[in-house]
Amino acid sequence: MNYREQFENALNASRELIMLGDEKINDVLEKIAEAAVKSTDFILRENQKDLARMENSDPKYDRLKLTGERLGCIAEDIRNVASLPSPVGRILSDSIRPNGLKISKITVPFGVIGIVFEARPNVTFDVFSLCLKSGNACVLKGGSDATNSNQTIVSIIHKVLEANNINRHILTLLPPGREATTELLNARGYVDLLIPRGSQGLIDYVRKNATIPVIETGAGICHTYFDEFGDLGKGSLIVNNAKTRRVSVCNALDCLIIHESRLPDLKSIVKLLIKNNVEIYADKQSYSILDGKYPDYLLQAADDESFGTEFLSYRMAVKTVASFDEAIAHIAKYSSKHSEAIISENKKNCELFLKTVDAAAVFVNASTAFTDGAQFGLGAEIGISTQKLHARGPMGLEELTSYKWLIEGDGHIRL
Repeated sequence: MNYREQFENALNASRELIMLGDEKINDVLEKIAEAAVKSTDFILRENQKDLARMENSDPKYDRLKLTGERLGCIAEDIRNVASLPSPVGRILSDSIRPNGLKISKITVPFGVIGIVFEARPNVTFDVFSLCLKSGNACVLKGGSDATNSNQTIVSIIHKVLEANNINRHILTLLPPGREATTELLNARGYVDLLIPRGSQGLIDYVRKNATIPVIETGAGICHTYFDEFGDLGKGSLIVNNAKTRRVSVCNALDCLIIHESRLPDLKSIVKLLIKNNVEIYADKQSYSILDGKYPDYLLQAADDESFGTEFLSYRMAVKTVASFDEAIAHIAKYSSKHSEAIISENKKNCELFLKTVDAAAVFVNASTAFTDGAQFGLGAEIGISTQKLHARGPMGLEELTSYKWLIEGDGHIRL
């Protein structure tokens, strides 16, 4: 089957999908969640084939890896999506004009959504469940690192769809080669929206080469500012969680910014990081504080490349600032506009941080690890948008809809 035929099939399937009721969609999602759990052993065997081709020191390894626990969480996310209200057909506005025309604005699916992603097989389940619930067909282009995992997951979903008399082409998995990426980026007239999920390099490539609309997601250069009024107990736990919970995800902490008056507390702030062997790239002031107090093999002097880097590993930069304004300026210069946080007990500084920091998610006294669709009550997410048009932050069901105008008349003509 050639690419054009695959795209046509997806487009035609999306038109059939519009006719499915929410009750049917929810039932199918529940069955897919059940199938994911029942197929755990099969999925993990295929996932192991992918893992065997990757060094476990590669930052992508953790993203690629599936476990029984993770599949259980994925199934629960699918059920959560099923339990949410349908985002389709909501009336956004409704009015009757002086001439008697009734004009309504309602939410509708995009139609066909294309996803280009790297070694994250969980994306296959997440994307499909969100697209099905929001009435969209999806065309997936995964990376070669996760070929076996993605093919297995898609085969399981297709079996459920076929058993429920639903067109299997509402989910299309393209081959892993570069040719498929090129074809998808140029599927104008078939695919309505592209969402890349992965490295900054992948996102840049899609944005520069796509001929259809793109929503940028994923790249996260995240900062946490420990203010001069920060609470040490809260701060050490937040920094450790933000950095070490899952280092390979986009909401992980990359740079700790610390007010110079709190440098004497720096050793205590980063103490919990030692057990996870977090390597620190410290600027001159913070290095002098940590030298001899943080393991030598984990302490490096920062250079220009240390800041503005998404590490995706057990590495972190530390930047010392002399003022709140300097902290804000550092974030403005290096942020990817994903997630930024402040640790402070000063209400004025917290409010100013929330107001002035330009990012999709801005936190006060909380870990950036919470930037996640499920944590925000969205059920799951299709990605975290770092742009400002249409969607920003975790993209759930609502963000996978557009809208159209409905105009009802009774023989109306315009003079």
